[in-house]
Amino acid sequence: MRLRGPWSRLLPSGLWLLAACGPALAAAPETVEVTATRLPERVDVVPADVTVISGDELRARGAADLASALALVAGVEAPSGGDTGPAGAVPSFWGLHEFDAFLLVVDGVPWGGALNPSVPTLDLNDVERIEVMKGATPVMFGATSFVGVIQVIHYPAGHAANQVSVGVGDQGSARGALSLALPDIGQYRQSLVLDGESLGYADKRKAVWNGHALYRGSAPLWGGAFRIDGDITFQRQVPPSPVELQGIALTTLTPRDANDNPSDARIDENRYHAALHYTVSTAAGDWSTTLSFAHSDIIDIRGFLRPTLLDDGSTPNADSQNQRRLIQDGYFDTHLSREPSDNLSFIWGLDALYGFGKQASVNGAYYVPLNGTMLAPPTTSLHVDEVNTMSDTRLFVGQYVQVDWKPAARLDVLAGLRLNETLENKTSAHLDGFDPMADTLDRNKKNVVRPAGTIGASYKAWRDGADGATLYADYRNAFKPAAIDFGPDNTPAVLNPETAQSYEAGLKGKLFAGRFDYQAEAFLQDFKNLVVATTDALGNPVLKNAGGERLQGVELETHTQLDQDLLLAANISCHDAKFTQFTVDDNGTPVNVSGRQLTLSPHVLASAGLIYIPPAGLEGSITVNYVGSRFLNEENTARAPAYATLAASFGYRFAGWRLSFTAQNLTDQRPPVTQSEFGAGSYYLLDGRRLFVDLTKAF
Repeated sequence: MRLRGPWSRLLPSGLWLLAACGPALAAAPETVEVTATRLPERVDVVPADVTVISGDELRARGAADLASALALVAGVEAPSGGDTGPAGAVPSFWGLHEFDAFLLVVDGVPWGGALNPSVPTLDLNDVERIEVMKGATPVMFGATSFVGVIQVIHYPAGHAANQVSVGVGDQGSARGALSLALPDIGQYRQSLVLDGESLGYADKRKAVWNGHALYRGSAPLWGGAFRIDGDITFQRQVPPSPVELQGIALTTLTPRDANDNPSDARIDENRYHAALHYTVSTAAGDWSTTLSFAHSDIIDIRGFLRPTLLDDGSTPNADSQNQRRLIQDGYFDTHLSREPSDNLSFIWGLDALYGFGKQASVNGAYYVPLNGTMLAPPTTSLHVDEVNTMSDTRLFVGQYVQVDWKPAARLDVLAGLRLNETLENKTSAHLDGFDPMADTLDRNKKNVVRPAGTIGASYKAWRDGADGATLYADYRNAFKPAAIDFGPDNTPAVLNPETAQSYEAGLKGKLFAGRFDYQAEAFLQDFKNLVVATTDALGNPVLKNAGGERLQGVELETHTQLDQDLLLAANISCHDAKFTQFTVDDNGTPVNVSGRQLTLSPHVLASAGLIYIPPAGLEGSITVNYVGSRFLNEENTARAPAYATLAASFGYRFAGWRLSFTAQNLTDQRPPVTQSEFGAGSYYLLDGRRLFVDLTKAF
């Protein structure tokens, strides 16, 4: 692809400035990661596409959510919102925009476990760094992801950003945070994070209220190191209404920010999480164990317009759900790492991922005027059309081994194998509000034993001081049990796992005395056995394994240290994501869409950012993101145009204080960015402009 306009001048200009700086600048320090290997490994050696974002950069850019945090990662989108509410997000990797296709990890623990990533409760205060890895992790984390991993790593116990901040924003928004290292108690080290926020939106009903606390402690124990984490989140959301697709464009019958939800709509969640970690050196190697458990209570009340968009003044034109949900996640991992020689290391371990979800959904129907002039009735006043209940227990158990072998000074081979056993037991019931004879009770279970693995290699083709170039390639074979969307429908089947095979090859390295780093990659991934939403002989919604997809493309990510305190980041991605086997049945007429583009998958993504972080005085950042045109429907008849967003932050540091201004989506773009899993042919819009002024005091 040929870049035009400002994009064509951005990278050459940055390189010219870099060359003009001469040798006075120090080379950037080597960056390490732990997501791909569990053990610290230099990013330029790992045969995978890994990006590390420092906490200092996040704070300088005012990045408070995934969308802004990942804005400068090549080929990744993470627009806020979606079916989990305005506090959630649906990240996309390699052109695949699915709520469950990626893995979210927080401090080494899968955040959402065997069910779905718990994005709404993710907190980015007091973050030391974020690691983003493209592709699956079939060995280290098992049957949990296909296209990417996002790992958020907070400061360890006894360390913190050590600051307190308060902020006010537009739409009546406000926030505050405190992070500090608490006094040591003997050899016991500890730290605490407290934060809360209230967010308003152009849709006056849409809102987020969030309160969060994180406590971390660590101490030497029995010759090793013990660590404890405790995390509590109390969250209240009022969801927006997605906009319906009418023909080949979004409908204009409803105002852009109309909220058609029932008057009692809300998504409330209380989440409690605890984790224990222990690491000790033994004669056999370093032994590490992690045990975690999380419990969530959720109330989910909302409604969705029917695609007919009927508005005759009385006939129901929307469906409601009033859900009570209980979610429990457990994680256990124990592994031994050993380095018998300078050129050989390995990890052997076993883990278990537990998930339990229990839900009761009381469903009804209601009328709401499409022009948004009247509030819809509460769900408690509606006739109960049906009650759908579900109880699902999952256990993913695995044994794994990973070997890192350096047969030559320039060659590094990383290979891993895992034996997975996934067990799922599901009980579903349907109580019909009109015909008791239509009541059903289903019990289904499935047990799958399957290997998964990866093999990759990197070769240092050239090295000169801090500069160099490394070629790498890898192959990954992964599978993942079908996700549970916790929607209103009765879906009793336990489906077969979805599978994926991916191939990657790339070049990464540094130039100009280490001040310019780059990573270019080509990838190809084939999905099979994908879950397809369709209808049965009676017209009832059902899910089945009947789909296939192919993702392929190239991505380029660069970082240029123009000055000791000035960083230029620029990237571009070209994706081609297509259905290889897929049939949609939205209106009772099956349509084969094989060979067509995936929904909301642009061919081109690009971004650029300039970040200035001096130790004192003025600081700031500017970030531009470009998203190419994409299709809204599987038939590829409804195209959404390309758009660009602008974010900026400006601040001033003085005597331990920092006054900052942050703006997200300054151009106030409102395109469709996420498709609802529940409302047929409905789309959530990008959040509008967000402005904040914050005052921070460092300790």
